[in-house]
Amino acid sequence: MRPILLLISIFFLAACSKQTAQPISSLLIDSDSIQGKPSYLESPFVTAGDRVYMVGHQDGSFPPLGWHIKGEMGGIWNHPIKLMDGFDTELIMGEKVLLLNKATTFINHPFANKHLFEFKQEQITVERYQFVPDGKQGVFVQFVIRNNSKETKKGKFQFIGHTDLTPTWLGERTQMEDSRDEANFDGQKWIVKDVSNSWYNIFGSDQAPVSTLSTENPQSTHGVSSTLTYNIELPAGSSSILNFTIAGSYTSLDDALENYNNIQEQHYTLAKAKKERYIQLASQTKLTIPDKELEQAFRWLKYNCDWLVRTVPEIGTGIGAGLPDYPWWFGVDSEYALKGYMAIGQEVIVEKTIHLLDSVSMSLNGNGRILHEMSTNGAVFNEGNINETPQFASLIWEIYNWNGDKAFLKKYFPTVQKGLDWLLAENDGNKNLFPDGFGMMEIHGLDSEMIDVASYTQKAFADAALMAIELEQPELATKYQALADTLKHKINEQFWSAQFGSYADFIGTDEQAIHLIEDAIVRADTLNKPWAVEELKTTKQQILDHPSSQPRPFVLYHNWVVNTPMEMGIADSTKAITALDNAKKFTNPFGMFVTGIDRDESAGKDMGSFKGSKVFSYTGAVMTLPTGVQAVAENNYGRPDEALDYLKRMTRTFSYALPGSIYEVSPDYGMVTQAWNIYAYAFPIVRQFFGIQPMAHKKTVLIRPQMPSSWDHASLENVKIGDNEISIWYEDKDGELQIKVQQSKSDWSIVVDLPQGDYQIMEGEAQVTSSGKSTAITGKGTSLVITKNR
Repeated sequence: MRPILLLISIFFLAACSKQTAQPISSLLIDSDSIQGKPSYLESPFVTAGDRVYMVGHQDGSFPPLGWHIKGEMGGIWNHPIKLMDGFDTELIMGEKVLLLNKATTFINHPFANKHLFEFKQEQITVERYQFVPDGKQGVFVQFVIRNNSKETKKGKFQFIGHTDLTPTWLGERTQMEDSRDEANFDGQKWIVKDVSNSWYNIFGSDQAPVSTLSTENPQSTHGVSSTLTYNIELPAGSSSILNFTIAGSYTSLDDALENYNNIQEQHYTLAKAKKERYIQLASQTKLTIPDKELEQAFRWLKYNCDWLVRTVPEIGTGIGAGLPDYPWWFGVDSEYALKGYMAIGQEVIVEKTIHLLDSVSMSLNGNGRILHEMSTNGAVFNEGNINETPQFASLIWEIYNWNGDKAFLKKYFPTVQKGLDWLLAENDGNKNLFPDGFGMMEIHGLDSEMIDVASYTQKAFADAALMAIELEQPELATKYQALADTLKHKINEQFWSAQFGSYADFIGTDEQAIHLIEDAIVRADTLNKPWAVEELKTTKQQILDHPSSQPRPFVLYHNWVVNTPMEMGIADSTKAITALDNAKKFTNPFGMFVTGIDRDESAGKDMGSFKGSKVFSYTGAVMTLPTGVQAVAENNYGRPDEALDYLKRMTRTFSYALPGSIYEVSPDYGMVTQAWNIYAYAFPIVRQFFGIQPMAHKKTVLIRPQMPSSWDHASLENVKIGDNEISIWYEDKDGELQIKVQQSKSDWSIVVDLPQGDYQIMEGEAQVTSSGKSTAITGKGTSLVITKNR
């Protein structure tokens, strides 16, 4: 440890008592808000912007958090560097020190947070508010100190900032080396610099402190803790406001100062602008349904999506996977999530994320392989799991249907072509069209022919065929469609296990299966799952009794990915219904188990906290992604009530720990907010319940609703499709069905596809055609109202 750096400055300058700044709280009066649970005050919260975010505990403290960089994933980050471990604040009233790290109440707002500290004996309350302005490298923190007594109170307020200017994960790969931090006080604020890098942290308030102190940061080898002390005087029944700005830069002092000054001087204007932007986010794809808990969760997921936008100008802009441990960019997380982001109208970040993934993947791999994980300094940890390349192809087709932008399709189709070539040329050794390698299940040894890789590959070729048609490449379209058709047949024939009523986890050799079974038995025995141990031993004996020299399908783990043939609509209906019913065994009240052998009969009633291992692990986990995939799968086979059941399970975890958010692992483990949650909700709701099938390239919207039976009324307003915007109102009451559709562009076609019946056009002009079991109602204009008497 280096010698303690001690800087003391005393100022005989009383803190200004006249407050001209408007309190942030005035912007929160009519804002969405959710109060947290007292039992979860010692768990994380986040306040986020696209450049900077802050993670601490709901009680106002900043303990070490995270495992990616052990203990360093909390605090204040300005990627690719960390600015601070956090800060401590306290009131000194005579002999008493009132620590502001045990809040009694935490309230989350879409763009800000509030902590309430109550000192009943002293008759003092302190409210702490914070938000991160859009596009700024800093966070604004406001303290409102209230004297609830009938006498004047005098004391001091201390703010201790724990600077820790350190590089992001994998910083060493881009020569980011941490050095000692050095603090200097300029009369108003602390300016801290890493002595070997142009990394800066600046913090201070709108008032001049009466004293300062700087020492070593106790949580950091190279950090520094710097104190600002202010006099406060509180007349009876009055309040006082202290405004703090914490800013930084990884490029220059001038950049840090510009951000600091802008936030400090314009914080109210910046907060108001962010509030208005969030109101706009909420108005897009606005859902109204009888289930108000689900409606609220869907609205807040739009805010969650914005929390995860991560911009590093030198690298790019894209969605991070989750906070606090996955703030950087992922291939597969984005490939799921962006389908949901697009459905809620956040198309700008969708296209920026795709550009980032494509440009870096092509620069790194050059062959269409899509990367898996990249830190915010541009260092790639994993060049790409096998499933991420076909899922990118399907993502491009999905987004093209929404935006109708031919230039977008032309830009990314070469990557799709190269990726599909690489998929089969480099990863299909036996040339059976099933690529070998890791898919979504990152279990050691599960890298043969995986069911999810096969399913996503089939869908990729089917989607690529449609892209080729759009780009007038008929021969290529025919080739891709033939591969898709062959794969669909082979998946249904070769992956299906009638014995288990499920698609297999993988196709592999007996030797691979025996080794995996032995590992799985250890896992199941450790988790005390005797039924799984018995099943695995029986399977092992069957393999030994009936050996095969050829690879064959195996059901071992009952991993959630066995349901991807239904998610992609590949399974034939008989197999699908059997598999979907079988999958219900592997659930608890919050959703689907990641690995089926991790559950037992008690899981069906387990509504408690997830007890994870001391070392971060997904063993035993129920997660939102598998649950959302199951909802999509149920809808694909005409079972919206079952799909809604999975959404309700996930919704039980909404605000379970962090108010306004859904954890990655249900109900309260892992990331406190996760990007792919929006896929789990938006795709079933927008694309399936309301049945919106965007075809922006044809200026057509196909609507094929399949509503849950409990929704006798529902609406979805302001859904962006290309340059159009549509709204749908659905009502099924007292024997009468009514569907109303409005759009902003009168030259677009609306096609409403309904079960065969006698429908009346009550508003608008439309053509009605019946074919088989359905009736198609095609109209133009801005409004169409359809009714049917039962």
